[in-house]
Amino acid sequence: MVNTNKEVDKELIESPKVYIEKVLQFGEGNFLRAFIVDFIDQLNEKKLFDGSVVVVQPIPQGLAETINAQKGQYTVVLRGLVNGKLVVEKRRVCSISRAINPYTDYDEYMRNMQNPNLRFIVSNTTEAGITYSETCKLTDKPPVSFPAKITALLHERFSHFKGDPTKGFIFIPCELIDDSGTRLKEIVLRLATEWELSEDFIKWVRDCNYFTNTLVDRIVTGYPKDEIESMELGYEDSLVVAGEVYHFFAIEVPNDYALRELHDKLPFHKAGLNVVLTNDVTPYKLRKVRILNGAHTMSVLAARLSGIETVGEMVKDSLFAKYIRKGIFDEIIPTLELLHEDMIGFAESVFDRFANPYIKHYLLSIALNSVAKYNARVLSTIFDYYNKFKLLPETLTLSFAALIAFYSTDEANDTEDVMSWFKDQWYRVDYVGEIRLEDLVNHFCANTNFWNGKDLTKELPGFAEKVTEHLQNIKAKATLADGMRSELERVLNNPTEA
Repeated sequence: MVNTNKEVDKELIESPKVYIEKVLQFGEGNFLRAFIVDFIDQLNEKKLFDGSVVVVQPIPQGLAETINAQKGQYTVVLRGLVNGKLVVEKRRVCSISRAINPYTDYDEYMRNMQNPNLRFIVSNTTEAGITYSETCKLTDKPPVSFPAKITALLHERFSHFKGDPTKGFIFIPCELIDDSGTRLKEIVLRLATEWELSEDFIKWVRDCNYFTNTLVDRIVTGYPKDEIESMELGYEDSLVVAGEVYHFFAIEVPNDYALRELHDKLPFHKAGLNVVLTNDVTPYKLRKVRILNGAHTMSVLAARLSGIETVGEMVKDSLFAKYIRKGIFDEIIPTLELLHEDMIGFAESVFDRFANPYIKHYLLSIALNSVAKYNARVLSTIFDYYNKFKLLPETLTLSFAALIAFYSTDEANDTEDVMSWFKDQWYRVDYVGEIRLEDLVNHFCANTNFWNGKDLTKELPGFAEKVTEHLQNIKAKATLADGMRSELERVLNNPTEA
């Protein structure tokens, strides 16, 4: 990072503040640098942590060299709407001490295990990172898989400190998979057994290291190449990372001891960060999946059928704004057994996030693999709503019809089996007249391969008939766009008793 304008900035870059290395982080990409490293930097600014992050490049190609060239410093640019008002924040993050490439400097990488102050291990190695590989060995330098790397590191730590129970780690994996910490621990213990490591070591891993599960939530768009000149930073920065202002981080801690330590040593709450320590992260995941992801899935296909291209354009459209709001507040939230104030606040933040002018979410990108997304994000809400009120949720039922209609278009993109199924069904409806729309809907609802073994025609009485009515109305107009908007207006202006 070479400053061209401000001498004070140049001095800061050449002589960054030195902190104690307390965190080892696997992953040097955009997300962690705009998320947990930024949080740690804010703790340091408020004199609440006094610790730095050693970054490990998890694969042979990466950013370790660039990070070291910039002395671990880079700029985070956060932009978005907060309570409807535009907010832009630019911060220089200075809490990375160094980056290590274990593929070129394995000995230096392993020497981290001799640091008695190192306590936390953070990771984001993508969804494919926490996987078991039978080919990895303790003698590999380094092992290829992330869990094998961790097993080797832990063995080095155990050996160096002679099994000291106070020298274990608190793991904070940020990969987007359920129960990431639990999964990582299971694979590490499996590898330790397969590598025939000592029972004392296995017991130390199990009892003296704490593996948390997490939920992370912040949209990070990365290096703003199209805007970098207009940002006028006053210095060159190859690692600028842009993201939204909103953030949420839930850490599921396995016991009270680890919870107290995280609360005391990483006091995110004292820095005003939206971080929750909990003994169960499930309610927060459910809130995100049902409200945020569910709102996306219930709306984007209908919006795309109407000719809209981005999420931002969608929420500016008064008809779709009303549709999404009804879906969230009248149909999704009533099914959730969570603190009402938390759900309302989260839901309102969703509208700010959807309307963020700095993030272009293309509907077609979100529409990828929509059948599986609908199953994971919306269908459970429909079941819960029906079971609670003995009624079908009107907007969510309409969204199911929009899903079917969207798969009659050339823009649909899904797995081969889903695409083949729809191609056959719509051919039989539109070209040979072999089946009617109501038959297609019934076939779709009854296809247990799509719905986790459920036959929706049997388990949701009246659902297929209601979906058929919506679909017939959508298809009745000259274009799908006209039909979609007309049906939205009909539903929103003529609410049922639900």
